[in-house]
Amino acid sequence: MLAVFLSLAGCKVGQKYQQPSTGLPTEFRGETQKYNEDTLSFSHVSWREFFHDPILIELIDSGLKNNFDMRTALTNIEIANRNLRRNKLDYLPSVNGNLASASQTFRSKDFYGNPSSKWYADGKEAPDNFFMYTSQFATGFDFSWELDIWGKIANQKDQLKADFLNTYESKNAIQTKIISDIAKGYFNLQMLDAQIEVAKRNLILNDSTLRMIRLQFEAGEITALAIQQTESQRLIAASLIPELEKEVAIQENAIQVLTGEFPNNVTRSQYIDTMMFTTQEISLGSPLDIIRNRPDIRSAELDLIAANAEVNINQILRYPQLSLGGAFGVNSMLPKNWFNIPGALLGGFAGDLTAPIFQNGRLKNNFEVAKLEREKTELFFQQTVRGAVNEISDAIIIIEKQKEQLNFAQQRVENSQLAVNNASLLFRSGYATYLEVITAQSNALQSDLDLVDLKQRQLNAYVDLYRSLGGGWKN
Repeated sequence: MLAVFLSLAGCKVGQKYQQPSTGLPTEFRGETQKYNEDTLSFSHVSWREFFHDPILIELIDSGLKNNFDMRTALTNIEIANRNLRRNKLDYLPSVNGNLASASQTFRSKDFYGNPSSKWYADGKEAPDNFFMYTSQFATGFDFSWELDIWGKIANQKDQLKADFLNTYESKNAIQTKIISDIAKGYFNLQMLDAQIEVAKRNLILNDSTLRMIRLQFEAGEITALAIQQTESQRLIAASLIPELEKEVAIQENAIQVLTGEFPNNVTRSQYIDTMMFTTQEISLGSPLDIIRNRPDIRSAELDLIAANAEVNINQILRYPQLSLGGAFGVNSMLPKNWFNIPGALLGGFAGDLTAPIFQNGRLKNNFEVAKLEREKTELFFQQTVRGAVNEISDAIIIIEKQKEQLNFAQQRVENSQLAVNNASLLFRSGYATYLEVITAQSNALQSDLDLVDLKQRQLNAYVDLYRSLGGGWKN
């Protein structure tokens, strides 16, 4: 058996994992700044350096420590780590011990009622009642050892290692999502604060216009319709404030949930324009970096490694298996007789070389299904890679096009403010109607709100680009 084992130990069955070709492009669509190996890649920037707001950094810190999804992910890592460490012991034999085991067998007249029972050799009658047939007492150890000829335990180790690393990637994916969600929520709060300020300024302007129109109405220069329409415009601006305040409270609660806290206020700064890195400061990196950095792609590849190991295991189960077993101890009940050597000793050794011959096609079917599962997992890996490239390209295009929109929005705000000032002056001079004043103020309100909203969406786009490139999980 030892000779057989030594001759077969080097015969490993199965296919070693190789990363499939992904056919990645050399650059991302919409990228304006070409990759330079001497520049810092966007995805390699630590999130603590990516965000500049200390309050936001503190919120993210709290989320990474207290978020329940993150804490669950850390627990899963510990579980997988324990399973991986235990796998090393599969190379060793398993040993069981029994202390003072007793076995007594009783039989009756109808058991072994023939000459071999030796009752009739002496001319005796077999007893009608139960009698003690055998009595055994033993204390000792027994062991079993499956020799890993074809590499089944090694493939199981590959599976467990992939599962262990996958828990890290799951934790990294959760971390990037927590960072992204907290940052977006924080930016949304700042946007809502800015919109509330815009609505309050517009309300003050409407109050001033309403007072002016009431004076003209009292002077008989305009009708009551002017007062009613101006009041309607003022109420629109006034009703916007409680609506925005409601959204602020809901968003604060959502952020507190992400940080593992109960609903409460969220402190924030007032500067929305200098929150993070921009693509002018660092490069996007090579498309190949996303395979190294994105947790979802790394997780999909680890699933493929595990699926490849599963194919190998199912293939190995179709081969002969060699196992050794044995027992050693003393055949005595009382400890005082344990040292009656060699009379009290018991021992045994067994070796089994078993091979499946006919299993109703079960083993072959399991092997073929495992190969199909590996193929399906590889398709998912390829799909994940292409989805990541598409996500990055979308983020790049959104950022670039929103820059143009921001420029137009800023010009629109400046033009709307100028129109409001001119309409007020012309109205006082009698060269413009109240409708023109109301229209100018309404346009100015919407322009200011749109500009603030666009700034927030641009910040979110930078966060999406950072996350899609695999940034955020590196501290």
